Amino acid sequence: MCIRVSIQHMKQYTLAIIFSILSTSAFTQVHIGVFGGLSAYNGDLVDKIFPKKVTNGAIGITVNYELADQIMLRGGFTYSVVGGADRFSSKPLLVLRNLAFETSIVEFSAVGEYYLFNLYDRPYSPYAFAGLAVYHFNPYAFDANHNKTYLKPLSTEGQGIAGYPDRKPYSLTQAAIPFGGGIKFSVTDNLRIGIEMGFRKLFTDYLDDVSKNYIDPSDLLAARGQQAVDMSYRGDEVPGGNPSYPPKIDQRGNPANNDFYYFTGIHLTYRIGSSDGGSGGGGIFRGGGGGGRKSRTGCPANPM
Repeated sequence: MCIRVSIQHMKQYTLAIIFSILSTSAFTQVHIGVFGGLSAYNGDLVDKIFPKKVTNGAIGITVNYELADQIMLRGGFTYSVVGGADRFSSKPLLVLRNLAFETSIVEFSAVGEYYLFNLYDRPYSPYAFAGLAVYHFNPYAFDANHNKTYLKPLSTEGQGIAGYPDRKPYSLTQAAIPFGGGIKFSVTDNLRIGIEMGFRKLFTDYLDDVSKNYIDPSDLLAARGQQAVDMSYRGDEVPGGNPSYPPKIDQRGNPANNDFYYFTGIHLTYRIGSSDGGSGGGGIFRGGGGGGRKSRTGCPANPM
């Protein structure tokens, strides 16, 4: 119950942080940012990092608030698409299974960032982040006639069907734990550019709608119809595949590990409300750190 309440209110909580940051009078502590990069997932249909044929783009916006020169709070919104397909696997048995999925990811997050060095003293710094996120997903696949079909309503593994009490329907909006790190460069006092990679620890194995064993096709047919049977087992659609639906003891996925998704890319931020216009100090284009750079308060970071 507590987790559900957190999920329901995470979007409002993140937006409240952003609006609180923007409404504060200490604008020199606020950085607005944009993110662009790549996204992918790892689970029952993909076991490689950033597989070439199913890696997609990701975009996002952030609002960052400096608690201290090396500690930042970040609220963010990210949109991406992730997916996977057995046809790209190097394992013949998985190719014959022939499952596939895609889903958009809409994520709101609130994380804390810690910088190893003070970017008002140094031209660059490694950093790490962790926090809490809520995301929405809705897995779909294309049937044999290339029609887009959402998978959750079909209960492909018996979720919510009588006789399978261990197969509970999964929620399409869930909590996640974002964590990761990168390196950030100070271009000017106000402008920073970071290269980062972030992972999302999930609490579901159904991001890809694949997790456990097949169920009895007659049960699936009676409860959800022929389309559910067709989308649950797709080995009969490939050359050399078994035309018969597998027995329900056969493994469809691996429930031992939950799925996860991840991003990598460029994070560009700009400090708003600064009175010096970014002209002071020595960024990476000014020959090193220090040199009279100003901290978040507008004072020199290293007064003599």
